[in-house]
Amino acid sequence: MRTNKLNLSLKFLIVIIFSNLLLACSNNHKESVPVENVPVSEKYEAISSNEDIILENMATEKDVLQDLKIIKSASVKYKVENVNKATQKINTMMLQFKAYISDQRFQNDLYQKENRFIIKVPEKYFAALKDSIVQVAEFVDYENITTDDVTEEYIDLQSRLKTKLEVKQRYEDILRKRAKTVKGVLAAEEKLGLIQEDMEVIQGRLKYLTSKVSYSTLEVELYETVDYKEEPVNYTRTFLSKTKEGFSFGWELVQSILLGIIYIWPILIIGLILFIVMKKKFRK
Repeated sequence: MRTNKLNLSLKFLIVIIFSNLLLACSNNHKESVPVENVPVSEKYEAISSNEDIILENMATEKDVLQDLKIIKSASVKYKVENVNKATQKINTMMLQFKAYISDQRFQNDLYQKENRFIIKVPEKYFAALKDSIVQVAEFVDYENITTDDVTEEYIDLQSRLKTKLEVKQRYEDILRKRAKTVKGVLAAEEKLGLIQEDMEVIQGRLKYLTSKVSYSTLEVELYETVDYKEEPVNYTRTFLSKTKEGFSFGWELVQSILLGIIYIWPILIIGLILFIVMKKKFRK
C-alpha cells in the first residue's frame, strides 16, 4: 500500500516538472525583439498629379508656339442682307482690332452686289476678327485658312546675318590695322561693300517676313442678291437733259474756236499783212 502511494507521488512530480518545462519553452518563443528607432523626416516632395503634368506640358508648348514664325491668311465668302450695312459693321470691327483695308473692289450688276476687300490685321487679333466678321453673314459660302511656317527660314537668315556681321568686323579690323598699301585698302573696301550688300538683302528679307508674320491677311467677299431687272434697249431723253447737252456742246464749240484761233495766230497775222499790201496796190 505504501509502495502505491510512492509511485503516485512520483508520477505527480514528473507531471509537474514536465508542465514547467513546456511553460518555459513557450515563454522563450514570445520574447520581444528590440527594434531601433528610425528617424522619419517630414521633408518630402509630393508626387505631381496628372493635371500638373498636363499644365506644365501646355506651358512648354505655348512657349514653343510663341517662338514660331507663322504667316496666317484666310479667304471667306459670305452672303449678307445688305452689302453696304455689312461693310459699315466690318469697318467698326476693324477699328476695335487695329486692322485696315489694303484693297477694295465694289461691283454691282443685274443679279447681285459684291464688295471684295483685303484686310490687314495684327496676328494676335486674326482669329477674333474673323469670328466677328462671320456674324454679319446670312450664309457662309466658304472659309479657307492657310498658314505658312517660315521659322526655319527666319532662323537661317538670322544666322547668316550674324556670320556676315562677324566677317564685316574682321575686314574693318584689317582695314584699320593691317592694310598698309593702297591695293590692300581697296581690296578690303571691296570686300566690305559686297558684305554690306548681302547684309542689306538679308535684312530686307527679315523685315518682310516680320511684317508678314506680324500682320495677317484676311480676304473678305460680301454679296447680296437683287431682283433681276432687264437693261432697257432704248433710252428716252427729257427736254432738260437735251438743254443741258446743248449748252455743253455750245460751250465746247466756243472753246474749240478760240483754241483754233490761238493755234493759227501766225497765219492770221501774215494774211492780214498781205491783205493790207494788196489793198494799197489796187488803190494805186
